[in-house]
Amino acid sequence: MDYTPPQSLKDVSTHYCPGCGHGIAHRLVCEIIDELGIRDRCLAVAPVGCAVLAYNYWDIDVTEAAHGRAPAVATGMRRCNPDAVVFTYQGDGDLAAIGAGEVVNAANRGELISIFFINNAVYGMTGGQMAPTTTIGRKTTTSPRGRSTKNEGWPMKVVEMLSQLDGTVYAERCALNTPKHVRAAKEAIKKSFLMQMAGKGFSIVELLSMCPIQWGVSPVEAIEVLETEMIGQYPLGVYKDCELSQ
Repeated sequence: MDYTPPQSLKDVSTHYCPGCGHGIAHRLVCEIIDELGIRDRCLAVAPVGCAVLAYNYWDIDVTEAAHGRAPAVATGMRRCNPDAVVFTYQGDGDLAAIGAGEVVNAANRGELISIFFINNAVYGMTGGQMAPTTTIGRKTTTSPRGRSTKNEGWPMKVVEMLSQLDGTVYAERCALNTPKHVRAAKEAIKKSFLMQMAGKGFSIVELLSMCPIQWGVSPVEAIEVLETEMIGQYPLGVYKDCELSQ
């Protein structure tokens, strides 16, 4: 099948590990940017973590933020540039750990930004430590016996939590492991942008992704882990859609 890469995606080699889902997510974001014709209006924020070099791949304006502070930076960018389309691209260690306060308060204020949250349930860049989203039983460098609810607590369900806030207008969880799920993820990213452009409020799209290296499996096995382990603890679906509820 012929495929024309989106103009918003640079034609460069990736630094991501084999089997990582970040490349898929990058492409989906750029496809929607091109389809909506908002390339000249887009402002992206990438914080610390595996996503920190996103500006190497997106041919749009991208700035970095301190660890966990992407929603705060995006808030300032959006308020100073009311015609812009602003989004953050964050991992689970960044958003759900050090940045939890930032994203909760941005959502509660109903900031006109989109959050694309890559959840691979581990600290991918810094050595495979347990993240707030690490699944029950999963072994990491800081939970060598496997995460337990008694010792490390429950995995944090970010989309479910943020969907309870009045400022959140759209919240959906998708996955990057099958063509069907990837197509659904693309539609969710598009919906998030459209809700922002319509001035509705804060939106978040969580993308369950693979991390073969830190999971200690092959790329093919990582897809199976996501299907059997992660989706079981993080059900896919729309958790809030104010357009549907109106």
